[in-house]
Parts: sequence; C-alpha cells; structure tokens
Amino acid sequence: MCGIWALFGSDECLSVQCLSAMKIAHRGPDAFRFENVNGFTNCCFGFHRLAVVDQLYGMQPIRVKKFPYLWLCYNGEIYNFKQLQKQFGFDYQTLVDGEVILHLYNRGGIEQTASMLDGVFAFILLDTANRKVFLARDTYGVRPLFKVLTDDGFLGVCSEAKGLINLKHSTSLCSKVEPFLPGHYEVLDLKPSGKVASVELVKFHSCKDEPLHVACDTVEALPSGFDLETVKSNIRILFENAVRKRLMAHRRIGCLLSGGLDSSLVAAVLLKLMKEINVNYPLQTFAIGMENSPDLLAARKVAAHIGSEHHEVILNTEEGIQAIEEVIFSLETYDITTIRASIGMYLVSKYIRKKTDSVVIFSGEGSDELTQGYIYFHKAPSPEEAAEESERLLKELYLFDVLRADRTTAAHGLELRVPFLDHRFTSYYLSLPAELRIPKNGIEKYLLRLSFEDSNLLPKEILWRPKEAFSDGIASVKKSWFSILQDYIDQQVDDLLLEKAAEKYPFNPPKTKESYYYRQIFEKHYSGRSSWLPHYWMPRWVKATDPSARTLKHYKSATQE
Repeated sequence: MCGIWALFGSDECLSVQCLSAMKIAHRGPDAFRFENVNGFTNCCFGFHRLAVVDQLYGMQPIRVKKFPYLWLCYNGEIYNFKQLQKQFGFDYQTLVDGEVILHLYNRGGIEQTASMLDGVFAFILLDTANRKVFLARDTYGVRPLFKVLTDDGFLGVCSEAKGLINLKHSTSLCSKVEPFLPGHYEVLDLKPSGKVASVELVKFHSCKDEPLHVACDTVEALPSGFDLETVKSNIRILFENAVRKRLMAHRRIGCLLSGGLDSSLVAAVLLKLMKEINVNYPLQTFAIGMENSPDLLAARKVAAHIGSEHHEVILNTEEGIQAIEEVIFSLETYDITTIRASIGMYLVSKYIRKKTDSVVIFSGEGSDELTQGYIYFHKAPSPEEAAEESERLLKELYLFDVLRADRTTAAHGLELRVPFLDHRFTSYYLSLPAELRIPKNGIEKYLLRLSFEDSNLLPKEILWRPKEAFSDGIASVKKSWFSILQDYIDQQVDDLLLEKAAEKYPFNPPKTKESYYYRQIFEKHYSGRSSWLPHYWMPRWVKATDPSARTLKHYKSATQE
C-alpha cells in the first residue's frame, strides 16, 4: 500500500501543487519523496511509502541504471516477479517487486507488461526516450487510481481523488476528476511542453479470461472437466495458491475475521500456510462488533479452531456514529451500503494500527460477487442470469466493496490483500457451468462451501453459516447497528429536507433520511462530484428500496431468531 501522485504539464508552481500530494499521506506513513522530471520542469512525481518489500531500495519513482529514461511510480504487489525474472532472464537491480514492470516494458511494450503482471497494481510509467506516459490498473481495481486531464493537456494522477480536486490550473478542473477504469491501460504522448495527449485507452484483461501470466504460474495445468470432485479439488488448489503467493512481505501479516465464511476461509488457509513456511510469529486475527454480536461469537469460534492470536474490538455506538464523517471523507463516496459496512472496518483498522504491529492485512472481499454470496441470488430467474449478475458485480467492485476495503485500511497505513480476487482463481470459477455456481438447498455459495467440507479447516457450523448483513453481524442481540444508525439519523434530517431532496440533488437523489445524511457530508467535502458514484448498490430481482440484506424476505439473522 502506497500513495502515488504525478503531474504533467502544470501551469502552476509545483511547490504549491505539491500540497495536494500531502492529502494522501496516510497511504504511506514511512517515507515521502517529491521528484521533478529531468528536462520537464513542469512534470513531477510524489510518492508516500509504506515499506512492505525491500525496505532499503524501495523508494519511488523507481529508476534503474539499465533504463535511465524510464520512471515508474506504482502502488501494488506483483506476486510473480521472481517467476518472470526466471522466465525472461531479467537482471534486477533491487528487491522491489515492481521493478519487473520496467523490464517487461523494455522487453515487450505496455500491452505485454500489463497482461503479464499477476498481482494488484496501479502505476504511472514515464518513458522520456519515446516521449510516452502510461497509466494502468489491475483487473478488479484493488489498487485505486484517479486522473484528471484538461483540454489543454494538463494531466494529474493520484491514488485517491482528494489528491487532485484542489489542483490549480489556468482552466477549470471541476468535475473532470474521475476513476481510472480497472483492467485498462492508457497511452499518452508527452509533448516538449510537458503537456500530454491521450492516444488510446485499452482493456487488457476481462475477469472471465484466463490471464496470460498463467504461463509462468507456480501451479501447473489443472485437470479439466466439470465433474464435481475435479471442480472441488481445483477450487481448493487455486484458492490455496492465491493465499500462498500473497504471503510475500517483510512486515507482519494479520487477518480480518468476521466469523463469516469468506474471512474464516482466508484466515484458516493463511495460518496453515504460515505454519508450513515456519513464519516465526503467531497470526493475529481481528474482529469487530457490539458486545456478544453474532460476528464476535463466530470469529471467536474460528480463532479457537485455527489457533490464531485473536483480538476483539468492541464497537461503541457513539464512536461508530462519530466516525461517519471521516469515513465518508476517506471513501469518497455516498453509497449507502458502502458507508454502513465501512464504519466497522475503519474502526478495526484504526485499532490494528494503534495497538499492534500487523501491517499486511488479509481479508475476504470479492467472494460474495464471485461465488454468488448475496442473499438476493436466491431470487435469480435462471443460472445464466445469476452468472451475468456475478460478472457485473465483479466489474463494479472498484466502486463498492474494493473501494471500501482499500480506503478503510489505507486511511490507517495498512496494506490489504484479497485472495478471492486472484486472477487465476476468479477466471477458473467463472468458467464453471452456471448451474454449478448458483445457491442450492437454500444456501448461498454452496459450491465454495462444499469444496472445503472435508478439509477440517473450519468448524462445520462456520463453513455452513448463512450470510449476515454486515450491519447485523456486528450488532448486539438487543438492537442491530442498522436500527441504531436509523434512530440517530432520523434526528439529524428534517422531513422537509427529504421531500425536496430531488431538487437539491437531481443526480442519484436520496430516497431515505440516511441516504440524505450521507450525501450532505459527501457534498461538504466533494461538492459537485456526485458522478463518481454512477448508481447506488442495490439488490436485483426484488423490489428493494434499501441495500441491506435484512430487508429481503429470505434473510433471517441470528439477532431475529
């Protein structure tokens, strides 16, 4: 996890513009560098570093003697950098995994570079010899990237939008700051003036396609065919491989553990693999919830089963409510379910940063979208439509769950790792027949659960635990976090304000007091930028006015039993 920032063709003094780069300092608490580009006085890079790999030579922009004309600023982890070195005979100058980007680009250009990277990344690559600037972002947008490009060729790029919205320029920048699309790279010409012109924006990978880098993966070709035993075995092999490759770190590894299926599977496999490679410290797992909430009780059970050093953060209602504004500022969204689910994750990340030395944090994001874990999948008209919905959700992860997971952890200088979004694991799962992936016997993620049934990784009651709405999972038995939020917000937003909401906010107008309250806070910090959220996250195939699972008929939480 780092913060990257770059400007090309700035009309304003760079020392003034540099202040904007400080808005993302939380992403890299270990070091900061600001560097001008030789020969282009109005171009520069800013970098905030969280040192996870190669603590000595990991500062950026990365430049190596072999390619003095290449400048690289990147945020991410490239898990196959050693395999690529072996396959192509690259001569690395540092231990930084991202250095492979320079070698791949020199060998085969930007298309091959982006396609061969097994990992999560957002990068800015400058080639002064050929006067080109390249931007790229991983398939699911696990690492964030925003850009602004004016009509006269001024380009600003940053890990978070907040590092771009206050840039000074002779022409207005209003509303042009936008997220860079996941799975794409962009080629821009660099003019002698330092300004740029976009040449092409190319999609280099779709979630269904087997990635090119499979050719140099540590796991060989898998057995083909869709008989159940083969499929279950392949799922286990690929998921374990996804966790194993993410163990790459020189800082302590921890894991978020809600007690739900996804985080529990991640934690169990992670601890098993850490033991295999003799990691010399216990795995710390972290759960958050109100006293005796379903999530805390389930997480406690998992931690005891796998033998982790478990930490519980008790959610204080007042603390949760007070965190809403800083959470919205961190997230850069006003989406209802994203904000609700972010409060707990933000507070547990705050605890990890203050009270422990774990920095690299594993989590279960991506599983609900990939394995059809949302409760509304029970209402899918057909397996084919369920499969299409799964792909749509994966493509939009960067607007919702992946955004939440990145910002809430990065706000506290932590680095997130999400094995369920491994390129090879996801492309395999999506290649399976649609009818294999749907909920069965009233249970969502049936195939995933079945695949690990005989592994003894988890207690049976956890492996088959139904999905909780996050706001219920962290709630006390007496009252859900959802209800507590509603009661507080009801006092903050007048009925008349809500009636006139569509006039004040014509784009994505708030329909509830909660939605209105979040929108007000968003507009306070990011006025006029509501288009960052194209639509609210809502369940399909049901008449829903609220994104919470608890409003669906199929849903029955432990707090309601």
